[in-house]
Amino acid sequence: MGYEKILLIISFLLFISILVGKTSYRLGIPVLLFSILVGILAGSEGLGGIPFDDANIAQFIGVFALNYILFSGGFDTNWKSVRPIFKKGLMLSTFGVFFTAGLVGFAVHLFTDFTLAEGLLLGAVVSSTDAAAVFSILRSKSVSLKGNLRSTLEFESGSNDPMAYFLTISMITIVQSPEKSLLSFIPLFFMQFGIGSIMGFGIGKLAQIAINRIKLEYEGLYPVLVLALVIFTYSATYFLMGNGFLAVYILGIFLGNKDLMHKKSLIRFFDGIAWLMQIILFLTLGLLVFPSELIPSIIPGILISLFIIFIARPIAVHLSLAVFRMNLREKAFISWVGLRGAVPIVFATYPLLANLEKSHSIFNIVFFITIFSVLIQGTSLPIVSKWLHVALPGKLKRRTPVDIELSDSVKSELIEVEIADDSPVVGKKIMYIGFPKTALIVLINRNSKFITPNGSTIIEPADKLMILAETADSLNQSLQLVCPVSSGSQSND
Repeated sequence: MGYEKILLIISFLLFISILVGKTSYRLGIPVLLFSILVGILAGSEGLGGIPFDDANIAQFIGVFALNYILFSGGFDTNWKSVRPIFKKGLMLSTFGVFFTAGLVGFAVHLFTDFTLAEGLLLGAVVSSTDAAAVFSILRSKSVSLKGNLRSTLEFESGSNDPMAYFLTISMITIVQSPEKSLLSFIPLFFMQFGIGSIMGFGIGKLAQIAINRIKLEYEGLYPVLVLALVIFTYSATYFLMGNGFLAVYILGIFLGNKDLMHKKSLIRFFDGIAWLMQIILFLTLGLLVFPSELIPSIIPGILISLFIIFIARPIAVHLSLAVFRMNLREKAFISWVGLRGAVPIVFATYPLLANLEKSHSIFNIVFFITIFSVLIQGTSLPIVSKWLHVALPGKLKRRTPVDIELSDSVKSELIEVEIADDSPVVGKKIMYIGFPKTALIVLINRNSKFITPNGSTIIEPADKLMILAETADSLNQSLQLVCPVSSGSQSND
C-alpha cells in the first residue's frame, strides 16, 4: 500500500470520526464509542478491510497519545480547585484503583478458569477510569455538579492511570514468574512514583524557565517546544525507572498553574492535540479488534462489567473515602462515574506483547467491558446525577469555554446564571447580595437587552447574570447566594 493511499485513509477516518463525534456529543454518547466503531468498520473484518493486527504499533500509538492526553488534562487543571479535594482524589486514584483491581481479580478467578494472578492482571487493566468520556457527556447534557464533585472526579480520572499502569506491569511479571509476590513490588512502587514525582516537578520548573526566558522568534514555536518537553519527560523518567505517566501528568499540572508566555494559546493548542490523540487512539484500537473473536467474550464481559459497576467500584469508593465525611449520595455518584475508556484497552496490549496464555481473552474482555461501561454508565450519567440530587438546578449553566480574551495572568471562572422567580436575590440591590470580593456580576441579560450593572442595580426574575469569579471557591459561594442548594450536598474533609 502506497503512502498516498495510507494518508488518504487516515485523513478520511479522522474526518469521519470528527463528524460522528459531533453527533455523539449531541446524543450524550462519548466520542470514544463512535471512534472505536469507525475503526472496527474500517478494520480487517469491517467494510474497509484494512489489515491491522500489530499490537506493538497499537501500543506505541496508545502510549504516545496517552502522554498528551494526560498532559492536557493536567495543564487544564486548576490547582486551587483541586487543593480542597486533593486527599480524596489521591485516595481514589491509588487505593481506589488497588481495591478495584483486587476485587475484580478475585471474582474473575472464582468464576472463570483464570488463575488468581491472571484474574488480578485483568482487574489491574480495567482499574482506571476515563475522564474524557465522563465529562464529554456532562458537558453535552449541560450537567453541572454541586460542591467539589466535579473537581474530585476530574482529579481522580486524570491521576489514576499511573497506578493502573504499575499494577498491570507488576501482574504481568507475576504471571510470568509465579514465585514472585505482589509485596515484592512495594519498593518498586515507591521508586517509580518517587522518581516520577521528582521528574515531573523538576522538569516542570526547568520548562517554566525555558518557556519564559527563551525568546523564540515565532509564537507558533512555543507549542512545539512543549510538545518536545512532554515526550522528553516521559522518556527520561522511563529510563530512570520512574513512572513516566505520573511525571507527564505532574508536568501538566505544574505548568498549567504557572504564568507562562502565550499560555492561552498553549491551552487552546493542547486542547486540540488531546482531541486529536483521543481520536487517533480510539481508531487504532478499533482497527486492532476482530469482532468475530469478541463473541466468546460477550457473556464473561457482561458479567464482569456488572460486577465492576455494582459491586467492585462502589466498594472501592466507599473504602477509599471512609475517612472523609461525605454523604451517601455523593459516594454513590462517584461510584457510578467509574467509566472505563481507552486506557484499559491500551493497557490490555501489554499482555499481548508479553505473549501470555490468556492475553487475547483479556484483550477481548477488556474491550467489551469498555463498550458496555460507556453504553450503561455513560449514557445514564445525567439521569443518575438528578436522581441522586447532585446536579445543580437547570437554571445554572456553566459556559466552557468562554469566548473572551483575557490576560494570560488572569485565572478566572465565567458562568451564566438565570435567576429563578423564587431566588432570594430577586428584588435586592447587588450591593446587598453579599457577593465575595473575588466575584463580580459583569453583565446582565434582561429581556434580550444587556445591562452593565452597578451596586444599586436591582435583580429581577429571569435575569441572566454573567458572573466572573477569581476562584472556584468564590464561584461556589456566588452560586449559593443566587440559587441556594442543599447544604447536605457539600463535602467536608
